[in-house]
Amino acid sequence: MTFPAIALGLVVSSLIGAGFHLVLGGNLGRMILYILFSWVGFWAGHILGEVLGWTFFSVGPLRLGTAIIGCLMVLAAGYWLSLVKPEEKK
Repeated sequence: MTFPAIALGLVVSSLIGAGFHLVLGGNLGRMILYILFSWVGFWAGHILGEVLGWTFFSVGPLRLGTAIIGCLMVLAAGYWLSLVKPEEKK
């Protein structure tokens, strides 16, 4: 993996996380959480695409198609899990 591919992956996944935050709103902590979720999902999707040999929407060594799908799936799961609030004790 080359440095430009890693940089492109970080930029694309950060933009997806920031866009997710723009759509759903929240504070600075939420934005950082969404960006972290998008990084994890993006690289997990890239690695999965590399292992399985899926090459749709590849940009150089980066499996962008599966990476974006992985990014969106982890963002959706992370958003859903972050909605859970603990019960207050009476």
